[in-house]
Amino acid sequence: MGECGAPGDVNSNVLIARSTGDAQLDKAVWQWLNWDKNQKTKEQIESLLQNGKHKELRDRLCCRLTFGTAGLRSAMGAGFCYINDLTVIQSTQGIYKYLERCFSDFKQRGFVVGYDTRGQVTSNCSSKKLAKLTAAVLLAKDVPVYFFSTYVPTPFVPYAVQQLKAVAGVMITASHNRKEDNGYKVYWENGAQITSPHDKEIIKCIEECVEPWNGSWNENLVDTSPLRQDPLKKICDCYMEDLRKICYHRELNMQTNLKFVHTSFHGVGHDYVQLAFKAFGFQPPIPVPEQKDPDPDFSTVKCPNPEEGESVLELSLRLAEKENAKVVVATDPDADRLAVAEQQENGCWKVFTGNELAALFGWWMFSCWKENCSQDADVKNVYMLATTVSSKILRAIALKEGFHFEETLPGFKWIGSRVKDLLDNGKEVLFAFEESIGFMCGTSVLDKDGVSAAVVIAEMATYLEGKNLTLAQKLIEIYETYGYHISKTSYFLCYDPPTIKRIFEKLRNFDAPQSYPKFCGIYNILHVRDITTGYDSSQPNKKSVLPVSKSSQMITFTFQNGCVATLRTSGTEPKIKYYAEMCALPEQSDRNVLEEELQKLIEALIENFLEPDKNGLIWRSA
Repeated sequence: MGECGAPGDVNSNVLIARSTGDAQLDKAVWQWLNWDKNQKTKEQIESLLQNGKHKELRDRLCCRLTFGTAGLRSAMGAGFCYINDLTVIQSTQGIYKYLERCFSDFKQRGFVVGYDTRGQVTSNCSSKKLAKLTAAVLLAKDVPVYFFSTYVPTPFVPYAVQQLKAVAGVMITASHNRKEDNGYKVYWENGAQITSPHDKEIIKCIEECVEPWNGSWNENLVDTSPLRQDPLKKICDCYMEDLRKICYHRELNMQTNLKFVHTSFHGVGHDYVQLAFKAFGFQPPIPVPEQKDPDPDFSTVKCPNPEEGESVLELSLRLAEKENAKVVVATDPDADRLAVAEQQENGCWKVFTGNELAALFGWWMFSCWKENCSQDADVKNVYMLATTVSSKILRAIALKEGFHFEETLPGFKWIGSRVKDLLDNGKEVLFAFEESIGFMCGTSVLDKDGVSAAVVIAEMATYLEGKNLTLAQKLIEIYETYGYHISKTSYFLCYDPPTIKRIFEKLRNFDAPQSYPKFCGIYNILHVRDITTGYDSSQPNKKSVLPVSKSSQMITFTFQNGCVATLRTSGTEPKIKYYAEMCALPEQSDRNVLEEELQKLIEALIENFLEPDKNGLIWRSA
């Protein structure tokens, strides 16, 4: 495990008597019971020890948290691979050590800390408490800390890092994960989430200083230290001011009769979305009363992920029908993602996918740029980005309109870093997205942002209503202009890592060793790209253009019929995800034929490559 604190004198003879017979586990148990000052999590480990639950102790204590696509994320509870007071202190100590090495002016520039509203009574663990401990570690080392006095949307942390010129920031959140989870999201000085090599170097530093330092447990430091500042008012005001830069039809917004319903999914979004609508000149959206205020139990939804569609939007849709509101916007619990639903003429609701919303946002942001740019503006200086598992619709728009489109690895951390590079080189970035309803409109925040996306979609709907068009009708127009891009994304649950590894290794050794499949059922495969190994059959040197990502599994198949399908593991949950898209030319406009072909290909993909029955995969519940 690489810890630097070794057992010295063991205070309790009882502990020695309770040796597990495993030296590594004994050491880990000793460390936990000596270092953890949270009574609830300490008792969880003591109880497992008393009851001889050595396997569970090993699972909890003999592995560490690692950085995934969204930082450190795990269940709350006792153990070195869980999110709790001790692991957050250890992580922050590692970050302190790394930042001290990277920035000579660390103690002048400071550090930003934000948090959402998650919590777990059984572990005496809450996002706010974890944020206070994060701040305590740094304040005890004389680092100025910008600690938000109340919960904020995740995008406020990267925004604050840039605005306040801090060296880095942390947001305590597990976003849309189940209520048992929490997380620790790290942003670098450029306002983007950390990528390699920073993540690996931070993990090394964490392992070098796992024993809590003096002062690290003093969560009251945020209330007493002169080095703590509250950036809430300044950041909120600046954010809303910057938001106005992407407001293009304020007069229309002020006059519209369109009504909007907003749900914040028991999270942080309500106050901030209200302010964003005000900044755009709108009347405030109608909040869903049962979901307006923070609730760590997310008691009115089976899971707090608006991406799950109509089943979790039930309360919003019923309220919208009652209030005669045609558009529902839903921010996830930390307000960095956005779901949208629109009532159709037949009274049914259309819940847009992330890829469909991206088509609308892409069209809108480019149209607004074209109408408002200076005469000497060069379209070749304009960029949009998407993750590689997302729809290729922006590529189609870019080809026709003349701007640039780029792909990144999955995860907004890759988008944020690339956007910063482009901006530093004088390029203009209008929009970026990932299919899991993550959108970046403009470049005030170099991360996905549900607050800005909510108000931009409201302005778009208002503008379209003036043209007698709905969002759904405009989407069809976009597809007819640039070609239908019909996609389907779903997942299987798999709680057994060896099974996941076996599935992907079989694809790499399909008919013979080191041989990828040439067919999937009846469908001919043109190219295979394996991000895990760095292989790409479409490149002359057979090497992937996107960076290799050995820590996760991801293989993309390009089929002869124009379909692109990717299988990958989730960076935050025990899922195997699949993404498939038919990319048609504008003249191929029979949507039903394309949808049927896509469905058949997905069925072949599942049957031949994932083999859910054989591998014991759990289908996503409808």
